[in-house]
Amino acid sequence: MRPDAELRLPVDPAFVSVLRATAVSMAARLNFTVDDIEDLRMAVSEAAGLVLPEQPAESSDLLCEFYFGTDKMSVRVSARSESPAPVDQSDFAWQVLSALTVDASTVIESDTLAVTFSVQSTATS
Repeated sequence: MRPDAELRLPVDPAFVSVLRATAVSMAARLNFTVDDIEDLRMAVSEAAGLVLPEQPAESSDLLCEFYFGTDKMSVRVSARSESPAPVDQSDFAWQVLSALTVDASTVIESDTLAVTFSVQSTATS
């Protein structure tokens, strides 16, 4: 499935703020509440922190794909690594991400670690 929006950034923690700002802007345009937007901002930070590799693969990007639904946004954050490791689901970052989202999952595909999650808007029409 093709994402509704996609952002590619250098694999560098300094660019996570750009990723957060982009996600927040899109959520605001989808009429998410202020609390929903704050949860999304924190979820994006945690997901990016989980996938940022200690040893990035050559010419790797931090890739974020956004999928929009009715009152819902799904986000997939991924990065290529020399040796991607599974996410420890007892890790604090994973616990925060899981608490802030409707669902969250991880997958390792070849040399890429991806974290996918969804957030639901609580705005009433």
